[in-house]
Amino acid sequence: MPAETAVCQLLERQAMDYRGWLWVAPPRDAWLEEGEGRLLSADHAVVEAWRARGRLASSALADDPCHEPVPPPGAVLFWPKSHALGEWWLLRLCQALPAGTPLQVAGENNGGIKRALKVLAALGLGCRKRDSARRCTLYETRLEPVSLNPDLAWSRFEAEGLTLASHPGVFGHGKLDDGTRLLLERLPALLPEGDAAMGESETQHAVLDVGCGDGILAAWLARRGAAVTAVDVNAFAVEATRRTLAANALPGEALASDVYSRLEGRRFDAIVSNPPFHQERAIDFGPAARLIREAPAHLAPGGQLVLVANAFLPYPDLLEAAFGSFEVLADDRRFRVYRAVRR
Repeated sequence: MPAETAVCQLLERQAMDYRGWLWVAPPRDAWLEEGEGRLLSADHAVVEAWRARGRLASSALADDPCHEPVPPPGAVLFWPKSHALGEWWLLRLCQALPAGTPLQVAGENNGGIKRALKVLAALGLGCRKRDSARRCTLYETRLEPVSLNPDLAWSRFEAEGLTLASHPGVFGHGKLDDGTRLLLERLPALLPEGDAAMGESETQHAVLDVGCGDGILAAWLARRGAAVTAVDVNAFAVEATRRTLAANALPGEALASDVYSRLEGRRFDAIVSNPPFHQERAIDFGPAARLIREAPAHLAPGGQLVLVANAFLPYPDLLEAAFGSFEVLADDRRFRVYRAVRR
């Protein structure tokens, strides 16, 4: 199958034998998924798509990203939108793969690929431009040992009386998002406090945080006594939420899940979310549409969905179709907080 995305079309035209190579943080593209090599990605949906085809695929934070004792003959890094995340990936690859391993770095010109040159130079990795086409550029270099530890990318900050863990590539990295702040202002009136300290499960409300990010909603809910489950498709977000809960000595589980993919058969008293609506620079309502459309199946009778979204997004129609009715709890012209109840 021919490549579907511009950056993969650039790679497809290379006179290269990519068999056995490691594909790092790629987009969804059938040319890759039906081809050769292994995957390393922070996107749970991409990892599962490769595994469904019987392909070797590892999560970004796996202890052994190469799966096999024989290292790959080379790697291709798809440069991310986040400059700091791109640096983390380079450090990770320098740490995980043998010195001298060929590395290609590919990306769209208006997606920040040229910034990779500065990062490579700062790490002492000389590179050359191999090709450019379809408004994309491909660089190549070789990996060498680097003294910096990729774990240094983790950071902490304080918000709402909580200590939050953060990592490049996680939504709202290093700060509290204004939409999340507006949502938190409305939640106390909607979700009564339980008694987690007493360990009395009958007083606890089961709450699901979809798109948990750095774990601010999960930790805030757990502090009020809710039995919290947090999910995110991003492996860094799942780990950030786990670290946030641990830093605040709060209970809760965090799972890598593509919206509800890991939650079959489970129902909750409430679902809260500040859902993502874009993938890189292209607007994509897919995850948020699934969040809303499938929410009734994951809510107990009388359960509620509470979410915050940019005011311009077309969520009212989705909420009306899924629940029959909804209400707007807050609107500051930038963000709206919606609530819908399963009847």
